[in-house]
Amino acid sequence: MKEITLGRTGVIVSAISLGTWSYGGKNITGTTPVGWAGQTDAQSKKALVKCWESGINHWDTADVYGDGRSEKVIGSMWKTVPRNEIFLATKVGWDQGPNNYWYNPDHMRKNMMRSLKNLQTDFVDLMYLHHCNFGKNSEYFDVALETLRIFQEEGKTRFIGLSDWNLKKIMRYIKQADPDVVQPYRNIWDDNYAASGLQKHVEENNLGVCFFSPLMHGLLTGKYSKPHTFNEGDFRENVNAFKDLAIINKVKENAGFLQERFSDHPHPIMHGVVDSLLSDSENSCVLLGQRNISQVDVANTLGIDINEDDVNWIKQLYNH
Repeated sequence: MKEITLGRTGVIVSAISLGTWSYGGKNITGTTPVGWAGQTDAQSKKALVKCWESGINHWDTADVYGDGRSEKVIGSMWKTVPRNEIFLATKVGWDQGPNNYWYNPDHMRKNMMRSLKNLQTDFVDLMYLHHCNFGKNSEYFDVALETLRIFQEEGKTRFIGLSDWNLKKIMRYIKQADPDVVQPYRNIWDDNYAASGLQKHVEENNLGVCFFSPLMHGLLTGKYSKPHTFNEGDFRENVNAFKDLAIINKVKENAGFLQERFSDHPHPIMHGVVDSLLSDSENSCVLLGQRNISQVDVANTLGIDINEDDVNWIKQLYNH
Protein backbone atom coordinates (compact mmCIF):
# COMPACT_ATOMS: atom_id res chain seq x y z
CA MET A 1 0.00 0.00 0.00
CA LYS A 2 1.37 3.40 -1.00
CA GLU A 3 1.89 5.74 1.94
CA ILE A 4 1.77 9.53 2.05
CA THR A 5 2.66 12.17 4.60
CA LEU A 6 -0.53 13.90 5.70
CA GLY A 7 0.78 17.42 5.28
CA ARG A 8 2.11 19.29 8.26
CA THR A 9 0.81 16.65 10.68
CA GLY A 10 3.90 14.68 9.67
CA VAL A 11 1.90 11.47 10.06
CA ILE A 12 2.38 8.67 7.53
CA VAL A 13 -0.95 7.20 6.38
CA SER A 14 -2.07 4.87 3.62
CA ALA A 15 -2.92 6.65 0.37
CA ILE A 16 -6.07 4.53 0.23
CA SER A 17 -7.67 5.17 3.58
CA LEU A 18 -10.95 3.95 5.05
CA GLY A 19 -14.22 5.86 5.22
CA THR A 20 -16.77 4.24 7.55
CA TRP A 21 -19.98 6.15 6.85
CA SER A 22 -21.57 2.88 5.74
CA TYR A 23 -20.70 1.20 9.07
CA GLY A 24 -23.48 3.21 10.67
CA GLY A 25 -26.02 1.26 8.62
CA LYS A 26 -29.36 2.67 7.54
CA ASN A 27 -30.34 5.93 9.21
CA ILE A 28 -32.98 8.63 8.84
CA THR A 29 -32.96 12.24 10.04
CA GLY A 30 -36.53 13.51 10.01
CA THR A 31 -37.72 12.12 6.70
CA THR A 32 -34.34 12.23 4.96
CA PRO A 33 -32.26 9.04 4.56
CA VAL A 34 -28.71 9.69 5.75
CA GLY A 35 -27.20 6.20 6.13
CA TRP A 36 -26.28 3.12 4.13
CA ALA A 37 -28.68 0.20 4.06
CA GLY A 38 -27.65 -3.44 4.21
CA GLN A 39 -24.48 -3.14 6.30
CA THR A 40 -23.95 -5.52 9.22
CA ASP A 41 -21.56 -5.08 12.14
CA ALA A 42 -20.02 -8.46 11.33
CA GLN A 43 -19.11 -7.24 7.81
CA SER A 44 -17.67 -4.04 9.23
CA LYS A 45 -15.54 -5.77 11.84
CA LYS A 46 -14.10 -8.25 9.34
CA ALA A 47 -13.30 -5.35 7.00
CA LEU A 48 -11.54 -3.44 9.80
CA VAL A 49 -9.29 -6.40 10.60
CA LYS A 50 -8.52 -6.85 6.92
CA CYS A 51 -7.71 -3.15 6.56
CA TRP A 52 -5.27 -3.33 9.45
CA GLU A 53 -3.64 -6.44 8.02
CA SER A 54 -3.37 -4.70 4.63
CA GLY A 55 -1.73 -1.55 5.99
CA ILE A 56 -4.80 0.68 5.62
CA ASN A 57 -4.06 2.58 8.81
CA HIS A 58 -6.23 5.70 8.54
CA TRP A 59 -9.85 5.18 9.62
CA ASP A 60 -12.37 8.00 9.29
CA THR A 61 -15.75 8.12 11.03
CA ALA A 62 -18.18 10.66 12.53
CA ASP A 63 -20.47 11.02 15.53
CA VAL A 64 -23.60 10.90 13.35
CA TYR A 65 -22.79 7.79 11.31
CA GLY A 66 -25.59 5.59 12.57
CA ASP A 67 -25.90 7.89 15.61
CA GLY A 68 -22.63 6.50 16.94
CA ARG A 69 -22.88 2.96 15.57
CA SER A 70 -19.89 3.37 13.26
CA GLU A 71 -17.76 4.69 16.12
CA LYS A 72 -18.85 1.84 18.40
CA VAL A 73 -17.88 -0.77 15.82
CA ILE A 74 -14.42 0.77 15.52
CA GLY A 75 -14.11 1.05 19.28
CA SER A 76 -14.79 -2.65 19.67
CA MET A 77 -11.69 -3.56 17.66
CA TRP A 78 -8.84 -2.60 19.98
CA LYS A 79 -8.42 -6.10 21.45
CA THR A 80 -7.55 -7.27 17.94
CA VAL A 81 -6.12 -4.15 16.31
CA PRO A 82 -3.52 -2.10 18.23
CA ARG A 83 -4.99 1.37 18.75
CA ASN A 84 -1.57 3.01 18.33
CA GLU A 85 -1.28 1.62 14.80
CA ILE A 86 -4.40 3.44 13.58
CA PHE A 87 -4.68 7.12 12.67
CA LEU A 88 -8.24 7.70 13.89
CA ALA A 89 -10.41 10.58 12.70
CA THR A 90 -13.94 11.57 13.66
CA LYS A 91 -16.15 14.61 13.19
CA VAL A 92 -18.61 16.82 15.02
CA GLY A 93 -21.26 19.18 13.70
CA TRP A 94 -24.26 17.52 12.08
CA ASP A 95 -26.09 16.81 15.34
CA GLN A 96 -27.84 19.95 16.56
CA GLY A 97 -29.13 18.35 19.74
CA PRO A 98 -31.77 20.53 21.41
CA ASN A 99 -30.62 23.62 19.48
CA ASN A 100 -31.91 25.11 16.24
CA TYR A 101 -28.40 25.68 14.92
CA TRP A 102 -25.17 23.73 14.58
CA TYR A 103 -22.02 24.01 16.66
CA ASN A 104 -23.37 24.84 20.09
CA PRO A 105 -20.22 24.45 22.22
CA ASP A 106 -21.91 22.56 25.05
CA HIS A 107 -23.41 20.09 22.60
CA MET A 108 -20.09 19.79 20.77
CA ARG A 109 -18.46 18.81 24.05
CA LYS A 110 -21.21 16.33 24.84
CA ASN A 111 -20.76 14.67 21.46
CA MET A 112 -16.99 14.75 21.72
CA MET A 113 -17.14 12.86 25.00
CA ARG A 114 -19.64 10.43 23.49
CA SER A 115 -17.30 9.86 20.54
CA LEU A 116 -14.38 9.04 22.83
CA LYS A 117 -16.57 6.64 24.77
CA ASN A 118 -17.88 4.99 21.60
CA LEU A 119 -14.37 4.72 20.16
CA GLN A 120 -12.99 3.42 23.47
CA THR A 121 -10.05 5.78 23.32
CA ASP A 122 -8.74 8.73 25.34
CA PHE A 123 -8.14 10.79 22.22
CA VAL A 124 -8.59 10.85 18.47
CA ASP A 125 -5.82 11.76 16.08
CA LEU A 126 -7.96 14.12 14.05
CA MET A 127 -11.29 15.84 14.68
CA TYR A 128 -13.10 17.72 11.94
CA LEU A 129 -15.72 20.39 11.90
CA HIS A 130 -18.02 18.22 9.79
CA HIS A 131 -19.40 21.06 7.64
CA CYS A 132 -19.10 24.81 7.09
CA ASN A 133 -22.66 25.88 7.99
CA PHE A 134 -21.77 28.41 10.66
CA GLY A 135 -24.92 30.54 10.47
CA LYS A 136 -26.16 33.14 7.98
CA ASN A 137 -23.54 35.62 9.14
CA SER A 138 -20.91 33.10 10.23
CA GLU A 139 -21.93 33.85 13.79
CA TYR A 140 -21.13 30.35 15.07
CA PHE A 141 -17.76 29.96 13.40
CA ASP A 142 -15.55 31.49 16.09
CA VAL A 143 -17.07 29.47 18.92
CA ALA A 144 -16.97 26.24 16.89
CA LEU A 145 -13.29 26.69 16.11
CA GLU A 146 -12.48 27.77 19.66
CA THR A 147 -14.22 24.67 21.02
CA LEU A 148 -12.20 22.43 18.72
CA ARG A 149 -8.99 24.19 19.76
CA ILE A 150 -9.89 23.63 23.41
CA PHE A 151 -10.36 19.92 22.69
CA GLN A 152 -6.89 19.97 21.18
CA GLU A 153 -5.40 21.73 24.21
CA GLU A 154 -7.05 19.18 26.47
CA GLY A 155 -5.44 16.35 24.51
CA LYS A 156 -8.71 14.98 23.18
CA THR A 157 -7.56 15.42 19.58
CA ARG A 158 -4.07 15.77 18.16
CA PHE A 159 -5.06 17.66 15.00
CA ILE A 160 -8.05 19.59 13.72
CA GLY A 161 -9.76 19.45 10.34
CA LEU A 162 -12.35 21.18 8.18
CA SER A 163 -14.80 19.34 5.92
CA ASP A 164 -17.65 20.12 3.54
CA TRP A 165 -19.33 18.93 0.36
CA ASN A 166 -18.94 22.43 -1.08
CA LEU A 167 -15.32 23.44 -1.67
CA LYS A 168 -16.25 27.11 -1.93
CA LYS A 169 -17.50 26.93 1.65
CA ILE A 170 -14.22 25.40 2.76
CA MET A 171 -12.36 28.22 1.03
CA ARG A 172 -14.49 30.81 2.79
CA TYR A 173 -13.24 29.66 6.20
CA ILE A 174 -9.94 27.94 5.60
CA LYS A 175 -7.65 30.86 6.39
CA GLN A 176 -9.38 31.62 9.68
CA ALA A 177 -9.70 27.98 10.66
CA ASP A 178 -6.11 27.10 9.67
CA PRO A 179 -6.85 23.36 9.82
CA ASP A 180 -4.17 20.71 9.73
CA VAL A 181 -6.26 18.62 7.34
CA VAL A 182 -9.15 19.32 4.98
CA GLN A 183 -11.72 16.80 3.78
CA PRO A 184 -13.45 17.89 0.58
CA TYR A 185 -15.89 16.05 -1.64
CA ARG A 186 -14.09 15.00 -4.80
CA ASN A 187 -14.42 12.43 -7.55
CA ILE A 188 -13.55 12.27 -11.23
CA TRP A 189 -17.12 13.21 -12.22
CA ASP A 190 -17.45 16.14 -9.83
CA ASP A 191 -14.06 17.77 -9.41
CA ASN A 192 -13.37 21.41 -8.65
CA TYR A 193 -10.41 20.83 -6.35
CA ALA A 194 -8.17 23.04 -8.48
CA ALA A 195 -10.80 25.49 -9.75
CA SER A 196 -12.00 26.32 -6.23
CA GLY A 197 -8.52 27.40 -5.17
CA LEU A 198 -8.37 24.68 -2.52
CA GLN A 199 -5.54 22.78 -4.16
CA LYS A 200 -3.37 25.90 -4.26
CA HIS A 201 -4.07 26.69 -0.60
CA VAL A 202 -3.36 23.10 0.46
CA GLU A 203 -0.02 23.08 -1.34
CA GLU A 204 1.08 26.52 -0.15
CA ASN A 205 0.28 25.69 3.48
CA ASN A 206 1.35 22.04 3.50
CA LEU A 207 -2.05 20.80 4.62
CA GLY A 208 -3.15 17.22 4.59
CA VAL A 209 -6.12 16.48 2.33
CA CYS A 210 -8.52 13.52 2.35
CA PHE A 211 -10.97 13.20 -0.53
CA PHE A 212 -14.33 11.68 0.32
CA SER A 213 -16.88 9.96 -1.96
CA PRO A 214 -14.27 9.17 -4.65
CA LEU A 215 -16.68 6.66 -6.25
CA MET A 216 -19.64 9.04 -6.22
CA HIS A 217 -21.27 6.65 -3.71
CA GLY A 218 -20.54 3.66 -5.94
CA LEU A 219 -21.95 5.00 -9.19
CA LEU A 220 -18.52 5.38 -10.80
CA THR A 221 -17.85 1.65 -10.55
CA GLY A 222 -20.03 1.35 -13.66
CA LYS A 223 -22.07 -1.50 -12.21
CA TYR A 224 -25.42 0.27 -12.67
CA SER A 225 -27.28 -0.13 -15.98
CA LYS A 226 -30.58 1.55 -15.14
CA PRO A 227 -32.03 3.99 -12.58
CA HIS A 228 -31.81 2.48 -9.13
CA THR A 229 -33.91 2.76 -5.98
CA PHE A 230 -32.26 2.13 -2.62
CA ASN A 231 -33.72 0.72 0.56
CA GLU A 232 -35.13 2.76 3.42
CA GLY A 233 -32.56 4.82 5.29
CA ASP A 234 -30.01 4.79 2.47
CA PHE A 235 -28.48 8.17 1.62
CA ARG A 236 -28.01 7.22 -2.02
CA GLU A 237 -31.74 7.57 -2.54
CA ASN A 238 -31.10 11.35 -2.39
CA VAL A 239 -28.49 11.29 -5.18
CA ASN A 240 -30.19 12.31 -8.41
CA ALA A 241 -27.48 10.78 -10.58
CA PHE A 242 -28.73 7.31 -9.66
CA LYS A 243 -32.05 8.22 -11.32
CA ASP A 244 -30.52 9.82 -14.42
CA LEU A 245 -30.21 7.30 -17.25
CA ALA A 246 -27.97 9.59 -19.30
CA ILE A 247 -25.42 9.80 -16.47
CA ILE A 248 -25.66 6.08 -15.77
CA ASN A 249 -25.05 5.28 -19.45
CA LYS A 250 -22.10 7.68 -19.65
CA VAL A 251 -20.49 6.19 -16.55
CA LYS A 252 -21.09 2.67 -17.85
CA GLU A 253 -19.50 3.55 -21.19
CA ASN A 254 -16.50 5.14 -19.49
CA ALA A 255 -16.04 2.08 -17.33
CA GLY A 256 -15.63 0.06 -20.51
CA PHE A 257 -12.93 2.42 -21.76
CA LEU A 258 -11.06 2.14 -18.44
CA GLN A 259 -11.37 -1.63 -18.57
CA GLU A 260 -9.64 -1.64 -21.92
CA ARG A 261 -6.95 0.96 -21.22
CA PHE A 262 -5.84 -0.46 -17.88
CA SER A 263 -6.38 -4.12 -18.64
CA ASP A 264 -3.07 -5.01 -16.99
CA HIS A 265 -4.45 -3.88 -13.60
CA PRO A 266 -6.58 -6.37 -11.63
CA HIS A 267 -9.27 -3.72 -11.14
CA PRO A 268 -9.00 -1.30 -14.10
CA ILE A 269 -12.08 0.82 -13.34
CA MET A 270 -11.19 1.38 -9.70
CA HIS A 271 -7.59 2.11 -10.68
CA GLY A 272 -8.71 4.76 -13.14
CA VAL A 273 -11.30 6.61 -11.07
CA VAL A 274 -9.54 6.36 -7.68
CA ASP A 275 -5.83 6.53 -8.39
CA SER A 276 -6.25 9.48 -10.74
CA LEU A 277 -7.32 11.57 -7.72
CA LEU A 278 -3.94 11.00 -6.11
CA SER A 279 -1.98 12.28 -9.09
CA ASP A 280 -1.92 15.99 -8.27
CA SER A 281 -1.12 16.16 -4.57
CA GLU A 282 1.67 14.57 -2.54
CA ASN A 283 -0.26 15.14 0.70
CA SER A 284 -3.54 13.54 -0.37
CA CYS A 285 -5.31 10.34 0.52
CA VAL A 286 -8.63 8.93 -0.65
CA LEU A 287 -11.30 7.78 1.80
CA LEU A 288 -12.71 4.65 0.24
CA GLY A 289 -15.79 3.08 1.84
CA GLN A 290 -14.67 -0.54 2.12
CA ARG A 291 -17.73 -2.38 3.43
CA ASN A 292 -16.44 -5.95 3.39
CA ILE A 293 -13.34 -8.07 2.95
CA SER A 294 -13.61 -8.27 -0.83
CA GLN A 295 -13.72 -4.48 -1.10
CA VAL A 296 -10.63 -4.23 1.12
CA ASP A 297 -8.90 -6.67 -1.23
CA VAL A 298 -9.71 -4.35 -4.13
CA ALA A 299 -8.52 -1.29 -2.18
CA ASN A 300 -5.25 -3.05 -1.50
CA THR A 301 -4.47 -3.07 -5.24
CA LEU A 302 -4.91 0.70 -5.50
CA GLY A 303 -2.71 3.67 -4.65
CA ILE A 304 -0.62 3.19 -7.78
CA ASP A 305 0.76 6.19 -9.65
CA ILE A 306 -0.81 7.04 -13.01
CA ASN A 307 1.19 8.99 -15.58
CA GLU A 308 0.11 12.45 -16.65
CA ASP A 309 -1.11 11.38 -20.09
CA ASP A 310 -3.39 8.75 -18.60
CA VAL A 311 -4.72 11.16 -15.97
CA ASN A 312 -5.58 13.73 -18.65
CA TRP A 313 -7.26 11.02 -20.72
CA ILE A 314 -9.35 9.94 -17.71
CA LYS A 315 -10.39 13.51 -16.97
CA GLN A 316 -11.50 13.99 -20.57
CA LEU A 317 -13.66 10.89 -20.35
CA TYR A 318 -15.62 12.34 -17.47
CA ASN A 319 -15.72 15.92 -18.72
CA HIS A 320 -19.35 17.03 -18.92
